[in-house]
Amino acid sequence: MSAELKLDATVRTDQGKSASRRLRRAKKLPAVLYGAKRDALALALDEEQVLMLMREEAFFSQIIDVNVGGTMERVILKDLQRHPVKPLVLHMDLQRIAAGQKLRQRVPLHFINEDKAIGVKHGGVVHRDLIEVEIECLPEHLPEYIEIDTSNLGLDEAYHLSDLALPEGVTLTALAYDAEHDSSVVSIYTPRKATEEELAGDEGAASPTTAAEHEEGKKTEE
Repeated sequence: MSAELKLDATVRTDQGKSASRRLRRAKKLPAVLYGAKRDALALALDEEQVLMLMREEAFFSQIIDVNVGGTMERVILKDLQRHPVKPLVLHMDLQRIAAGQKLRQRVPLHFINEDKAIGVKHGGVVHRDLIEVEIECLPEHLPEYIEIDTSNLGLDEAYHLSDLALPEGVTLTALAYDAEHDSSVVSIYTPRKATEEELAGDEGAASPTTAAEHEEGKKTEE
């Protein structure tokens, strides 16, 4: 992990759209902290801290230490609401982590040796069908990412969810995988080649005869 995932927070009492706008003007972000069979807390986070940590991939899947008025809370990011147009974060949902209690989280997939894959050496193209997957595990088993080695993947072949080498104590959730829906994770396919008929059609469509050119041709023939 390249950076410490730590945030400072204060409890906020004012809520609603007007209160949230005031927070953002003060360079604060509204958030809610919930879970572990405890009451939910409305929080205000430091915008600069959040934006800095958002540069780290691990921020979206790993455990974050949040200092709430001197009390440390271990949390994971469950939802982040962005402005539909502007590059702004509007709200964050944070879930408490309880020791000994399994958690569900989405973690990224890292693909290695794509350029060395058997299928690529035979002219194939790699297609990443998934970029993350939902897992379930105890907090101490939460991986930063799941690695997939594509070096042995052949042409017109795919790795599926059932092929993932999951770390110890980690399982895929029922939402991510079941025996009837073994989704493709990464595949190598043969690029489609245009037929001679299609190429001839493209050439014809690329230079259509205009009405003026047609008339000019008729005059020349006359």
